[in-house]
Amino acid sequence: MEKITIIGSGNIGLSLAKGLVRSSQFKAGDITLTRRNEHALAEIAKEGFDISSDNAAAIQGRSIIVLAVLPQQLKNVLDELKPVLVREQQLVVSVVSGATCQDIRERLGSDSRIVRAMPNTAIAVGESMTCIAADHAIGNDLERVEQLFEAVGSVVVINEELMTAATALCACGVAFFLRSIRAASQGGVEIGFHAHDALKMAIQTAKGAADLLLRTQSHPEDEIDKVTSPKGCTIAGLNEMEHNGFSSAFIKGIKLSARKADGLYEN
Repeated sequence: MEKITIIGSGNIGLSLAKGLVRSSQFKAGDITLTRRNEHALAEIAKEGFDISSDNAAAIQGRSIIVLAVLPQQLKNVLDELKPVLVREQQLVVSVVSGATCQDIRERLGSDSRIVRAMPNTAIAVGESMTCIAADHAIGNDLERVEQLFEAVGSVVVINEELMTAATALCACGVAFFLRSIRAASQGGVEIGFHAHDALKMAIQTAKGAADLLLRTQSHPEDEIDKVTSPKGCTIAGLNEMEHNGFSSAFIKGIKLSARKADGLYEN
C-alpha cells in the first residue's frame, strides 16, 4: 500500500486524511500529517496518524506528497522539500490556490511530478467538488490523484488554465451558496417562521434542489419550469429577485473571486 504525507494539516488536509481512511484507500498509520505546531495534531494522532513538524523528514519514503499550505507559505515549504524529494518517484499534489504546476516545478526541479487539485470545505463531510489538472502528467498520475479525491466527493479533470476559475466556482462557491441559504432563512423569519425552523427548512430545500439535479441530470431551468405556474407565486418571487439583480450579482461575485484567486500566490 502507498504511503502519503500531507504538508499543512489544516481543515482541508485533515479532512482529506480522514476521508482516505474512511474509504479504506489508506490506513491511518500510512498517512503522515505535518504542522509547525505539532501539539495541534495531538488529538488526530490518537486516531493512529503519524504526525511531524519536520516537513523534509516527513516526506521520506512517501509516494505521494500533498501540499495543503497557504499560498504565502508555499515557497518556503518547497525550499525545505527540494533537497530530499526523489523527483522521479514521488508525486506532488498541490491544493495551494494560485500556484501553477510550473511555479512549483521551478522551485523543486524541472523533472518533478506535479498535479494540482482544488477541493472545497465540503470535503469535511465527503461531499467536496474537487477539480484536478496538470500541465503534463506522467503515466497514471492524474488517475491516482482522481482516485484520492473521489474518496471525499466528486472529481472533474480540467485544463490547468481553468484552475483559478474552479477556485471561484467550487471553493469560494461554498460560501456563496451558504449565503443564499442564510438569506432564504431570513426571508422565512420575515414571513412568520421561528429562526431555527426557517434555517432547517432553507437547508433542506437547498439540499433537495441540488439532489434533484444530480439524480435526474436535468437542467435547473427545466426543474424551475415545473414549479412556476402562470400568475403564480413562484414566478412572482423569481422575477422580483431578478429585478433586484440576483443572478447578475451572483455572476459578478464569481468573476471577481476568480480575478482575486489568480493573484493569491504571486501576491
